[in-house]
Amino acid sequence: MDSIVYLIISKLNSIFILVQKVIYLQKCISIISLNINFSEKSIFLVKEVILVSLSFLTEEHILFRKSLRKMLDKEAYPFFNQWEANRDIPKDVWLKMGENGFLCPWVDEEYGGLGLDFSYSMILIEELERVGQGLAGGMCLHSEIVSPYISEYGTEEQKQRWLPGCVRGELISAIGMTEPGAGSDLAGVKTSARREGDYYILNGDKTFITNGLTADIAVVVCKTDPKAQPAHKGISLLVVEKGMIGFKRGKKLDKIGIHSGDTGELIFEDVKVPVANLLGEEGKGFYYLMQNLQQERLVVAIQCQIEAEEMLRITIDYVKNRKAFGQTISKFQNTQFKIAEMATEIDIGRTYVNQLTVRHLEGADIVKEVSMAKWWISEMAKRVAAECLQLHGGYGYMEEYEIARRYRDIPVASIYAGSTEIMKTIIAKKLDL
Repeated sequence: MDSIVYLIISKLNSIFILVQKVIYLQKCISIISLNINFSEKSIFLVKEVILVSLSFLTEEHILFRKSLRKMLDKEAYPFFNQWEANRDIPKDVWLKMGENGFLCPWVDEEYGGLGLDFSYSMILIEELERVGQGLAGGMCLHSEIVSPYISEYGTEEQKQRWLPGCVRGELISAIGMTEPGAGSDLAGVKTSARREGDYYILNGDKTFITNGLTADIAVVVCKTDPKAQPAHKGISLLVVEKGMIGFKRGKKLDKIGIHSGDTGELIFEDVKVPVANLLGEEGKGFYYLMQNLQQERLVVAIQCQIEAEEMLRITIDYVKNRKAFGQTISKFQNTQFKIAEMATEIDIGRTYVNQLTVRHLEGADIVKEVSMAKWWISEMAKRVAAECLQLHGGYGYMEEYEIARRYRDIPVASIYAGSTEIMKTIIAKKLDL
């Protein structure tokens, strides 16, 4: 119902003048508010998020966030700990997200999307991350990292074929970059695709693949010209579909954290991939990857920012209630100093990601700045995790406390989507060093 109301409002953008639209939005927000039963936690977060992001939030953004949060409060928050224990996100969660318009919201309406911009994607990322990284990792990768390759480089036939399913949650997507012997060095991938008539014969292995075991389609980075010089000019992108003969899933990888997130291996043994599944031009794959990594790394920076905000929030709640030596530990100067230091860093991070989101929306080349945000905020979130766990004392090491999960989930953020070291290398190059 919330999704329907939102779609109606989006349509009215081109019909009503600004004053009429604002009046109508206010009425819709008040109507929807009558049916929202946010948890105490959610009410706190609504206030917090609206304040920190006010610089570019409109009434439409607020309505979108409330609708999304209402759905997550009902369909995700109550079950997330069980998903972590089961190490799985049920497929029906994807379908419900799609049904309500919360997967790939930027996709054009002709392919089933809402036709929104990245500012709405930022809200989606934030709200999913507040539930947990196990949910956010797979859905954000699907919505904001993989599907854009199809939208930007796919043919009309490819868009019609795959995007509607991605929007509805019927198709889960993955991207196969990392290999056992090639991570940061994308030009060094060994997975090969040899052209034979109307097919490519694909061979190789991919590892650490988010959505790897559940993906219905995977954008695979491969070499179509192993003799190309430089090597990156021989890289192409192929879409491999579930059910193709020779396409196998390896083991589900047992990670330290993000337990509910699907991370697995992909194996390709003489897979016949139709030439019609080539994304863009042959030999242009590396260029496409470089073009899209700006958004991918901004997504990760936003995720880390939310993790830091959430860890601080739950720690403030804890120290205000935990008593020692006859008073709450929030009264100790050491606690206050630690909280003050974290709050300062987190505020700096929030200001930066908001600024970068606006510049990204404007189409600016912010590769250097996004690289800065990705490494610094991911490292900051790790520092926050350590300090927050320490302030929880022994209880922080217990699985029943949320800080324990977030503490073990966050370290990998400084590794995937470009390690801290790679980010610093990019920054140095951009500074002509």
